[in-house]
Amino acid sequence: MQAPIRIGIVGYGNLGRGVEQSIRQNPDMELVAVFTRRQPEMVQASVPVVALSEAHSYKDRIDVMILCGGSATDLPEQGPQLAELFHTVDSFDTHARIPEYFDSVNHVAVASGHVSVISTGWDPGLFSLNRLLFEAVLPEGNEYTFWGRGVSQGHSDAIRRIAGVQAGVQYTIPSDEAVAQVRRGDNPTLSTRDKHLRECFVVAEAGADQARIEQEIKTMPNYFADYDTIVHFITEEELRANHSDIPHGGLVFRSGITGEGTKQIMEFGLNLGSNPEFTSSVLVAYARAAYRLAQRGENGARTVFDIPFGLLSPKSAAELRQGLL
Repeated sequence: MQAPIRIGIVGYGNLGRGVEQSIRQNPDMELVAVFTRRQPEMVQASVPVVALSEAHSYKDRIDVMILCGGSATDLPEQGPQLAELFHTVDSFDTHARIPEYFDSVNHVAVASGHVSVISTGWDPGLFSLNRLLFEAVLPEGNEYTFWGRGVSQGHSDAIRRIAGVQAGVQYTIPSDEAVAQVRRGDNPTLSTRDKHLRECFVVAEAGADQARIEQEIKTMPNYFADYDTIVHFITEEELRANHSDIPHGGLVFRSGITGEGTKQIMEFGLNLGSNPEFTSSVLVAYARAAYRLAQRGENGARTVFDIPFGLLSPKSAAELRQGLL
């Protein structure tokens, strides 16, 4: 029996807790420790909680470190730093900055002899794989990606930063008509506003100007200004009762033609009860792949485009051929 893959978690928010739960479903892995920037005694986990500053002392006790920090400020710093000490996996999701982030991690991972899988999850990640696959199969066509119905944590955070807002949640909702047009093979030209609606549920502070808050939300650049946006003001009790979950999902389409104009539609979809728990499950599968690449003597940064699907599974190549091919 092969020894289990030893995993460490950096960050213990929703994503980190999801990784902890996912490891329990993978018998070929064991969780060694959780690393945090908070005071370790303030964090309760199923394994020892260690100050992130002491991660170097676990260099020989962890096979793969799963990084669960945010893409805005945590991962750009932690990714390269921890790639010097460990094989790593992360879910860096600022699409426009992925090439830059890849280069910064790759430089360190090559020099240190480690494998670092970046930007995995479901988008970027599984959606990225399907965009690539669909485009390769249908080179003459159009790609469409829809997100939701689900909670956008970044947009929810943007709402909560407005003066007078006590709490808030934002749902991204794809247009049923736009999705139907794509499924029919109409190949529509869709604007940002055509594809998605944004719906906000806001708890305002006592005495706050709700009209001003609504206007600030609807005109916020980069978040809401380009969308039709609905704002509901509710009580804190309603928010806790009806909007505490973190569902998400979406669809990727390729609408194209083959031969002399034969219409072909490819579709991949996700309907997620918990965005962070599902993302965590993807991270854990790619941790297995990172470990196997390292066992082959490989090093450097990788994306989902670089990793064969077979490396994600605990099954052998022979078992996969027999059972799934």
